[in-house]
Amino acid sequence: MTFLPPSTNAQYNGAKISPIFLLLTAVMTLVPGLIHSFLPDGGAGVIAHLDMGDRRDMVIGVFRWEGSTQLALGLGLLVIALRYQPLTSLGLALVIVERGLMTLHAWVLSPQGGHHPPEHFASPVSVVLCLFFLALSLQKPRA
Repeated sequence: MTFLPPSTNAQYNGAKISPIFLLLTAVMTLVPGLIHSFLPDGGAGVIAHLDMGDRRDMVIGVFRWEGSTQLALGLGLLVIALRYQPLTSLGLALVIVERGLMTLHAWVLSPQGGHHPPEHFASPVSVVLCLFFLALSLQKPRA
């Protein structure tokens, strides 16, 4: 018995570029996950330039929590991109939901008074790119 079932990559019929983009997306999810999980301030001060005030421990805790979820999602996307490419569309759809909600919260539902950390700008771009590669992954191969 093995931890992972055999690879299903041979069954993938979408554009070959989409799993490669998903692999890049996995790496770009894992890197911030590592930063939020292991940087002393979780990136809240050094990267996002947030004023943590007297709630420093709580802000860092929230950043670490986000890092944990990013690491879990990133690992899942990595496994899909490397071993289970027929699930590429699902992986891209999950990223669209995650980054779409992040965009909605950052810019519409709870904007932060003019301050936007780097991810607020990257998320809408990610949604558009993932939609493009999702469409490619769903295309049938030419005969």
